[in-house]
Amino acid sequence: MQKNTGIRRIRLAGVYAFNGIRAAFRHEAAFRQEILLAAVFLPVVFLLDVSRVERVILISVTVLVLIVELLNSAVEAVVDRVSAEHHLLSGRAKDMGSGAVMMTLLLWMYVWGDIVIVGLWFAA
Repeated sequence: MQKNTGIRRIRLAGVYAFNGIRAAFRHEAAFRQEILLAAVFLPVVFLLDVSRVERVILISVTVLVLIVELLNSAVEAVVDRVSAEHHLLSGRAKDMGSGAVMMTLLLWMYVWGDIVIVGLWFAA
């Protein structure tokens, strides 16, 4: 079997990545909700009177939520594929993935709250 190299490998990687994002959008309600969150908040970033670094941070934490949700969805899909029966380790893996998403959302709220609410509304 011939390995994919060069431009073909890069193109296929892009196709696989797009397929993964499309599958998450199609099958994961949480990912759709977070896409909506990003669709609302990312345009707002460009309307805010913030520094370039603050803008990059706001965009980064928003995209980070999507990244962690994709990883959580991948873990859940693999666990579900391995077995439909309840297992302590399967439940632990799914709970850890959910915990990662929750921590990322808390980070998102903190960063947006600190930069936008505290930084802009309470600036002297």
